[in-house]
Amino acid sequence: MADAKSKIIDGKAVAAELRETVAQEVTRLTEHHNLVPGLAVVLVGEDPASQVYVRNKVRQTEAAGMKSFHFDRPPSISQDELLELIDTLNADEQVHGILVQLPLPAHIDEGAVIEAISPDKDVDGFHAINSGRLLNGNARALVACTPRGCIDLAKKALGSDLSGKHAVVVGRSNIVGKPVSILLLQENCTVTIAHSRTQDLAAVCRTADILVAAVGRPEFIQGDWIKPGCTVIDVGINRIERDGQSRLVGDVDFDAAIQHAAAVTPVPGGVGPMTIACLLRNTVIAACNINGLQSQIK
Repeated sequence: MADAKSKIIDGKAVAAELRETVAQEVTRLTEHHNLVPGLAVVLVGEDPASQVYVRNKVRQTEAAGMKSFHFDRPPSISQDELLELIDTLNADEQVHGILVQLPLPAHIDEGAVIEAISPDKDVDGFHAINSGRLLNGNARALVACTPRGCIDLAKKALGSDLSGKHAVVVGRSNIVGKPVSILLLQENCTVTIAHSRTQDLAAVCRTADILVAAVGRPEFIQGDWIKPGCTVIDVGINRIERDGQSRLVGDVDFDAAIQHAAAVTPVPGGVGPMTIACLLRNTVIAACNINGLQSQIK
């Protein structure tokens, strides 16, 4: 029987490999096409967690050889002012990807902001047009980063061919649950989407060859819900208090799951690192699409 450490899917290592691939593609585009992909990140307000995320995105963008454009705006900014900034970035030929860090202040309509971003520069993959492109299998779709990272991690554990696997996705959000289900279908998996009203959820989970947990409840998925040999992709990031200390846990009871599963993503260090790496990949793909070039990154 494999030891627990060998079952852990190292998201940091997979993300590092993807960032290196992105950097190589940026070098190729710069040298052969005089094209340097550019990512604009907009931060509204002073949320400490958002500031950390943005710093990481800016640092990794620059490390990959891309142009980084960073815009800090006060929490008092009006929605019209924010939309005006997005219009400016939509028209800027040096900017190929636009990301507005969420959450936004309560007086700003997040949906309106997302829809204002050009679909061709929507590297978060949240725009309705990109959702539709994903559903229709359109090659120009910019796929939401976390779901795309989930597929990369599943392939790291199971190999490039996921055909015939039964995937159970627990969660039906527009950001993770729905898009990851479509991506799994595109990989020729049989997909079940489970949620809060699924009857006998534990029994449904036990049928999974691939179990994606994206329900937003700490350690909700129990070890005995996982059949032997299952690959578990834990999307959850939940902060809890335990033994007088604050810690991050996923939507899966990791210590119990690893006794049953063949492979499990940890929290932290699993899906999280993949999200920024996939953001960089989307920016390169967007730059190629906008300039009529074929990206060598899939």
